[in-house]
Amino acid sequence: MAEKLDKIDLRILELLQENSKITNLELSKRINLSPAPTLERVRKLENADVIQSYHAKVNGTALGLNVNSFVLVSLAWNKENAFDNFIKKIEHIREITECYIITGDADFLLKIVCSDLPSYEHLLFKELSVIEEVERLKTLMSLNKIKKTKVLPYNYDPD
Repeated sequence: MAEKLDKIDLRILELLQENSKITNLELSKRINLSPAPTLERVRKLENADVIQSYHAKVNGTALGLNVNSFVLVSLAWNKENAFDNFIKKIEHIREITECYIITGDADFLLKIVCSDLPSYEHLLFKELSVIEEVERLKTLMSLNKIKKTKVLPYNYDPD
């Protein structure tokens, strides 16, 4: 569908990524279109799975989630069904908020969010390192978040 998106669709996506609570009336004003066609465009983007969902952005620190880390995971590929078994085992670990299959020095990159270092240590030594499919773990501790954008970098020219 990306090739079928015009400048108005891309502007709608930009505005909704910046503020998903914007009203249809305000959205229509910002894109210079009347409310009915604006709503129709949004619904088409939703139906085409370009817009997948709407979320509240929650401040993890306000909830006591103060430790953010990334863990590089290398699998023991000699274990039968290592990939599938590893995925099944980490799916239910709530502190793992993201998991990526990667190339390079490891097989997976996990994003982990914990309340404090003792809880991270427990997760690392009592949950992750005991997964038999894991050959090696390497922690990258986040000290501070410098940039996290909500808007994807698609080609959009407002002029």
